[in-house]
Amino acid sequence: MRAANSDRERTIDVLRAAFAEGRLTAAEYEQRMGAAHQAATYGQLASLVADLPSGPMVQPFGAPVPVVPQTFMPPVFVPPPPVRNNGLAVASATLGCLTVLTFGLTGLPAVVTGHLARAQLRTTREDGDGLAVLGLVLGWLSVIGWVLGILLVVSSG
Repeated sequence: MRAANSDRERTIDVLRAAFAEGRLTAAEYEQRMGAAHQAATYGQLASLVADLPSGPMVQPFGAPVPVVPQTFMPPVFVPPPPVRNNGLAVASATLGCLTVLTFGLTGLPAVVTGHLARAQLRTTREDGDGLAVLGLVLGWLSVIGWVLGILLVVSSG
């Protein structure tokens, strides 16, 4: 595989570090630097730093793995903590759904808790507006049903 200029520069950096640590003599350093500038493939570059402990690791296909400093690594994704649902909103949705089973008796409490939940949601960072709205809609439907039922009984009697 052909080497790019950035690959040659990385290899030269490894050679420079090895020379500064005393792992290479001046003659070896000059000779390997010249070979690094002339290298055309990854294999040629890898052979120049293979005997050095700070040389690049080699992937299975022979391409050196670039050493990325920790500061340039992408941050690890940490999901935000889950947002809590407002308790009154959950209660409103539950009471609203129970209006079907209780023939509308839980409608008024659903409306009250729905309005209280929406008032709390304006000031807190909790979630649950959809639940509060669900409770309000089902609650108001049952209250309207009761009002219409009472009016029907009064008007017919």
